[in-house]
Amino acid sequence: MSEVTLLSLLEAGEGQYISGEMISKQLNVSRTAVWKQVRKLEAEGYQIEAVSRLGYRLMGKPSRLSLHELLPKLNTKKFGRNLRLIDVTPSTQDEVKKLAEQGSPEGTLVIAEQQTSGRGRMGRAWVSPAGKGIWMSLLLRPPVPVHQTPQLTLLAAVALSRAISKLTSLDIGIKWPNDLLVDGRKISGILLETAAEDERLKYIVVGMGISVNLDKADFKEELHSKAISLKMLTGQTISRTELIVSIMENFEQLYELYLEQGFAPIRALWEAHSITLNQHTTLYTPQGLISGIPRSLDNLGGLSIELEDGSFRTIYSGEIGMSPLQ
Repeated sequence: MSEVTLLSLLEAGEGQYISGEMISKQLNVSRTAVWKQVRKLEAEGYQIEAVSRLGYRLMGKPSRLSLHELLPKLNTKKFGRNLRLIDVTPSTQDEVKKLAEQGSPEGTLVIAEQQTSGRGRMGRAWVSPAGKGIWMSLLLRPPVPVHQTPQLTLLAAVALSRAISKLTSLDIGIKWPNDLLVDGRKISGILLETAAEDERLKYIVVGMGISVNLDKADFKEELHSKAISLKMLTGQTISRTELIVSIMENFEQLYELYLEQGFAPIRALWEAHSITLNQHTTLYTPQGLISGIPRSLDNLGGLSIELEDGSFRTIYSGEIGMSPLQ
């Protein structure tokens, strides 16, 4: 008997009792088998009330993520189909790298309830408390040359922005290259790490950190003006399961579009969501400080900057508005 089927029956009951006899008939198993599966679900944190002559009813769900809820809701072909949930890990990036080297297929997804050494761009630490956010990494094996990998960073930002906006109706802006902000405060970060061999791309690991249900106290004081969670913005607890499902579906759709039509449609979508373009800004780059007005993306995802003397310069690596050391 599948636990997913039992869980879906209890969920369909919408808080009403479902008799053990009815469940056993619908699943074509014994009453004892039903009871054993109920105990398994309870062990995973589901609150199930059992009353003699009435049956079972679902009283509450665990705050932790569950394969039994995630997998049936996914409508993807590959993304998230090979899924691993981990309670605690230093970094989901490192977990996926291990799986990639072992030959795991494209679309492999690792999600952690908590990261102890989560990291963002420029080596910054990422706050990843247990049960309150989405800390996950996705394996890609795109048939593209290494120099085109920055395009996937921008694709990931668009995918997350569309998914979060759909679920929360928040107005989300993308700060180049891939930070997601609401009212100037960061809600999500994306980190792409690549592995290549003899100039040939082996794989990409896309790390995604989303501050979903964090409270103000979960952020360090120095981050209060810079970071915020979806819960703090909406006043509601957001379903992490629904958000993960939405992200995987949006990501896969855009990825397929990218492989079929190239970067042009992704670039157009990114520019439509951007809060960077046409705003005078300062960029901290490996080559030094640059001031100007970002006008567009180039074909590789670099930022085309109009400098104060009217000339243009394209930047592929840097930070907008803050030093990489901050």
